[in-house]
Amino acid sequence: MADCIFCKIVNGEIPAVKVYEDERVLAFMDINPLNDGHTLVIPKKHAETIFEIDPEDLAAAIKVAQKVANAIKKALNPDGLTIIQLNKKAAGQVVPHLHIHLVPRWENDGLKVSRWEPVPGDMEKIKEIGEKIKAAV
Repeated sequence: MADCIFCKIVNGEIPAVKVYEDERVLAFMDINPLNDGHTLVIPKKHAETIFEIDPEDLAAAIKVAQKVANAIKKALNPDGLTIIQLNKKAAGQVVPHLHIHLVPRWENDGLKVSRWEPVPGDMEKIKEIGEKIKAAV
């Protein structure tokens, strides 16, 4: 896609600090990192969200995400790793090209990402929604 910043990175039109690349996937450092080592993994072929991506490109991206996550663990020795993949503006997606965030985490790093207080839901509603999703699969 001509106006996609990540496609421009893939095409070499915009520089990036690349950490991995193969024929289907590119991994590079996020220039707005949540923590040191924050890395993005993207399919080279443009797909805006998980809803449109070719399943083989998605599988390739998640395999690379695991490979890069292990490299982050080896290189930085974080206490944990948060993986984030957002779809559409309502979910917080800013760049309309599917990407997987790999965010190294350290105890008491102050990030609020992925931390929430569990609140029990209405089990009848949960079952009803679960049945709708099951029927749609």
